[in-house]
Amino acid sequence: MRRRLFVLAAAGLMAASGVAVAPAEAQRRPNEIVWGDQLPGGLDPHVIADVPMQFIQLNMYDELYRYQGNPPELVPWLASGHTVSPDGLTWTFTLRPGIKFHDGSDMTAEDVVYSFRRVLGLRRAPAAAFLPILDPSGITAVDARTVRFQLKAAYSPFLAAIPLVSIVNSRLVRANERNNDWGSAWLSSNAAGSGAYRFDPSTYRPQELVDMTRFREHFLGWSHNQRPIDVVRSRPILETTTRVNALLRGDIDATDSYLPTDMVERVSRSRGVRVARDESMRVMVLRINNRRPPLDNVHFRRCLSHAFNYMGFISGILKDYAVRNGGPIPKNLWGAPADLAGYDYNLDKARAECEQARAQGAPVTREIEIHIQTQLAQTTQAAELLQADLRRIGVNLKIVPNTWPTLTSSTARVETTPDMWVHWVSTYFVDPENWIGQMYDSQFHGTWKASSWYTNPRVDAMLREARVSTDQNRRRQLYEEASRIVVSEAADIWIYNTVQLRGLSQRVQGYQFSPVGSGGELRGVSLSN
Repeated sequence: MRRRLFVLAAAGLMAASGVAVAPAEAQRRPNEIVWGDQLPGGLDPHVIADVPMQFIQLNMYDELYRYQGNPPELVPWLASGHTVSPDGLTWTFTLRPGIKFHDGSDMTAEDVVYSFRRVLGLRRAPAAAFLPILDPSGITAVDARTVRFQLKAAYSPFLAAIPLVSIVNSRLVRANERNNDWGSAWLSSNAAGSGAYRFDPSTYRPQELVDMTRFREHFLGWSHNQRPIDVVRSRPILETTTRVNALLRGDIDATDSYLPTDMVERVSRSRGVRVARDESMRVMVLRINNRRPPLDNVHFRRCLSHAFNYMGFISGILKDYAVRNGGPIPKNLWGAPADLAGYDYNLDKARAECEQARAQGAPVTREIEIHIQTQLAQTTQAAELLQADLRRIGVNLKIVPNTWPTLTSSTARVETTPDMWVHWVSTYFVDPENWIGQMYDSQFHGTWKASSWYTNPRVDAMLREARVSTDQNRRRQLYEEASRIVVSEAADIWIYNTVQLRGLSQRVQGYQFSPVGSGGELRGVSLSN
């Protein structure tokens, strides 16, 4: 009785603070999980491409191919397989038989065609990988179970990028199109998928509440899991301490995967919970708006790069739950130069670079703003560390609280992109194109990945050649050389490659991590009594 009163009192406090309240453990059914990670700004998988959206994609939707395991392996999913022509231009995928959408209708090749054409038509984040090489007319249904893609040019990462596109129920989305919007207004708060879990729209509150129930007719079946989860309640809690407290009380079963070190230690010492530690491919980066003075001066950017205490952050604050990553490509992926050490922490070098920028007329006395993500304590810690050392060399850095949806929206134009902001580039597909290709090719300006607004025609040419080359060794050489140039010009500040840290209840069984999706796929998860 006392525990129940404590839980209800805590829930009342959370509600009064504007926090979405998870059902207390005692009030939940045995096969109901409460997931405490972030939610995306909307539910349309063709509009948003970020880590929170991957939770929606992996559970409500399916793709032709999907990444599984760590290191991630690309496996056939909706497709039973594919063929590709010798010139790399024609790709043909065959659908498995008997796939059903959540409304009971059959999935056909036309749904795949519509989904990819919709991505291209919306021209939002998932489209970046396909717009340069694929026209809507190049996507056709050969028959009910066969889809053909005719590329405009060879594109080596094409198969690797296929999991970016969730397949939607074309009939359902078309029925809700308004004013040629591809149904985006409707799909932002509804779902049209075939995934292992079905969306419950009656309880949905954007970025606060998502409820899902198990789709028993999922095409892969449930024989792999003797005790599957029947109800998923996603209840993000913005403040880190409150989120961990909810885990320790049993109000949620999982936190986000960005636990700061003090919370890792706290969870590790507590009964009934654990920390899942998994090496990932997630690069922490401080973005720099290369178009805004004094940040448009390479010497000032180098000043910032030398002023960050990399090992003080990684070892002192993160307790080595991360690995120094001196460039944009994760160190554990091909294409990252083995000899690329990155910038060292050296305030004498930083001061000298700052003076060179001043001599060239850069307004180095201007207050620089760095935007953090209020729900992620590490972004605050990184900004405060840089702020303190920049103050020692006479550079004024102001920390501005912000949120992920607002920040990513702001990067559509150079004028609204912050001076600097803190985030991670995660594994959306496993190819250097996912990182350096879409971060530093100027054709991607206006997307959050390319929010440094960096431009170098030589780098553009290298990245575009790497994109179409079918020679793996040549691609490796191009990515390594492009990395060296981008780092030399200090386009951003690259800090570490992640060891992902997620707090989990001990009752969560079968949790499997993949860098693509960050361990958020629940089809194989069960709950112990």
